[in-house]
Amino acid sequence: MSPGLAEQQKALVAALVGGAEVPAGFDAAGVLATRTALRRKRAGEVARTWPLLAASYGDAWTESFARWAAGRPPNGSLRDGWDFARDAGDGLPALARRELAEREAAFGYDGVHAPVRRGRLATWMRRRRG
Repeated sequence: MSPGLAEQQKALVAALVGGAEVPAGFDAAGVLATRTALRRKRAGEVARTWPLLAASYGDAWTESFARWAAGRPPNGSLRDGWDFARDAGDGLPALARRELAEREAAFGYDGVHAPVRRGRLATWMRRRRG
């Protein structure tokens, strides 16, 4: 029995943004080209949210981010940039380290839940406990 439409769509999305194998019945070259275009678009969105991070990589930004994003589903440009910067560790350029430090000071982000402004962090924590 062939998979239903919902299963096919789920498999296609996983291939496009999650790095899964191209599902049977889809043009592999087309899916891979679309995956590449979506990663470039995602890099552009992150660059608008994290301009110093992107600028610190110069012409290598799009490729560096796309390589990192491979196999990682999008979490929004704020979180994607944050996770990319944290994953770079000691290799993060100085300009990007400054931008990351400013975000760390302004927001609480545990790498799992959406970032919360520090002024709202205590309220957020109370709600999660309550």
